[in-house]
Amino acid sequence: MDETVAEYIRRTVLKIPRDEIKMMLQKWGFLSEAQLQTLNFHQIKDNISQEVVQLCEENSADIKQAALLDIIYNHIYQNKRVWSVYQMKKSGDELECFDITDFKKKFKRRLQSALKNVTITFKEYEDNAIWIRVAWGTPFKKPNQYKPSYVVYHSQTPYVFISASVLKSNMPLLCQALIVASNYHDIREMELRSHSLNSLKDIVFKRYSQNFETHITKPLQGGNVEPENADIRIVQENRSEKERIHRLNQEIFGSGPQPKLEFAQYRLETMFKSDPKMDVLDKKEPFRCLVRFSSPHLLESLKSLAPAGMADAPLSPLLTCIPHKARNYFKIKEKKGLFPENFVSP
Repeated sequence: MDETVAEYIRRTVLKIPRDEIKMMLQKWGFLSEAQLQTLNFHQIKDNISQEVVQLCEENSADIKQAALLDIIYNHIYQNKRVWSVYQMKKSGDELECFDITDFKKKFKRRLQSALKNVTITFKEYEDNAIWIRVAWGTPFKKPNQYKPSYVVYHSQTPYVFISASVLKSNMPLLCQALIVASNYHDIREMELRSHSLNSLKDIVFKRYSQNFETHITKPLQGGNVEPENADIRIVQENRSEKERIHRLNQEIFGSGPQPKLEFAQYRLETMFKSDPKMDVLDKKEPFRCLVRFSSPHLLESLKSLAPAGMADAPLSPLLTCIPHKARNYFKIKEKKGLFPENFVSP
């Protein structure tokens, strides 16, 4: 077994929590059950990793097998990476039968024709997700196995989730290989990023939907203790206002937890409104801007603005439409609109 492969396997094992090493090696399936029985999982991880490497040498492990172990680790600990969403588009509404073998063949052929030193590994999961690991090299250097790109593609959908390496110059090659392999004609970044891959899937696959129905809410309990000499009308007005904000928040966001989104961005074009007599604008050109949102938990942060008194209720559509804009990216990218009067920047 090559020394670089042995070292990569050793480092991968060291990343795994000790009480999960056996489970992950079983998922890997490269070592037999008899070989796993010889391992002492109660010793320090460095010794465990050395023993795993010795067993892999007996089985003549190669970089493909090492990469599969890395995919399994990243599938389980997918929140350790930052994921971006890309949307692909066809020229028409034609539907084609998806062939996983053909997809892999086209993807590898496209990348390897553009870059000789590249390692490509696939693993399929039960939810129709294809995990692709790409380790990039250069014309003169072997692939760097420690800085790979990860792609998660759900067959027969236009959505791709990418956790890219630091080599951003390789992104055009990766995107081109994806659209060729999946028979699409265009691919665009949706400007949605998060550590939570499942939350991004909830948004684009419509497993999460904002609620616009009217909910019957109960009076809020707790936090409403009034002073003995308080004006009953002021107390009632404050309580009614809190209940109104609570009701509107439920109508917009629903009562469940929000998907964990950390970054969102979209472009906006708007026309200024002004009195024709004042003639403020000489040219009737739209004002263009780039709207960016960033937070450790963006949607929950937006949901908390009105109850915290930082924005009026209901919130501006510019704030509440982010998941809907994500799902209709190609339709709204150049859409024109007007700034609502109650727009509040978080």
